[in-house]
Amino acid sequence: MNPFGLIVLSAIGLLGLLWYKGQPQGQKGLALAKLILVMGILGVVFLSLSGRIHMLGALVAVALPFIQRFLPVILRLLPLSTIFGKSTPTAGPASSGGNRSKVTTAILEMTLDHDTGVMDGTVLKGDMQGRALSDLSESEFIRLLTTCRNQDGDSARLLETYLDKRFGESWRADDTGTNQNTSPEGSGELSKQEAYDILGITPGATREEIIQAHRRLMQKMHPDRGGSTWLAARINEAKKCLLD
Repeated sequence: MNPFGLIVLSAIGLLGLLWYKGQPQGQKGLALAKLILVMGILGVVFLSLSGRIHMLGALVAVALPFIQRFLPVILRLLPLSTIFGKSTPTAGPASSGGNRSKVTTAILEMTLDHDTGVMDGTVLKGDMQGRALSDLSESEFIRLLTTCRNQDGDSARLLETYLDKRFGESWRADDTGTNQNTSPEGSGELSKQEAYDILGITPGATREEIIQAHRRLMQKMHPDRGGSTWLAARINEAKKCLLD
């Protein structure tokens, strides 16, 4: 192969790796998906220019088991709208910056990116105060969940939503708490600002913008589509709060 081309490809790969390492912890999954996609495209271009495109078939055959395993994850983290640089249509000028929803409870503050579906959050109080959820270990998640269940029902249900979305059902095998079904009640009715934060829109949104934001979120978080019953209920409460 052309050694100059390999050097250029390696240099780009090294720069990409440095870029990936500099990304915030909560965005590394998306960054890795972008890096893999870009390097894959550059590899195909290099093989084409060097007259060795026939090698692509052999590489695909070797990589096929890995592609079958990781492609669904990559597509979930990197939707086509991100690949082509187009954002999902928002609810108009009243949409919040970054197109994100925010849910705040007594112990947690959680954000949901509307475009990627990625959730992340921050612990607001306790011995893990200030920690990002994406930085916690498995044992820390279980300990935090126990604290939430003992102190605030909304926080417990919000954390369970995050764990379900990030790990599926696998985390429940390590959930040995005896009070899963005895979490205290939450904080009650939403304020208008909380409702705006949940729907990811700013005060002053029109009725139509509120309805569109609600519909967009329910398409992602409805229980029938693998979402959270509790979070779907909060989204419905937010719509009701703003339209009443």
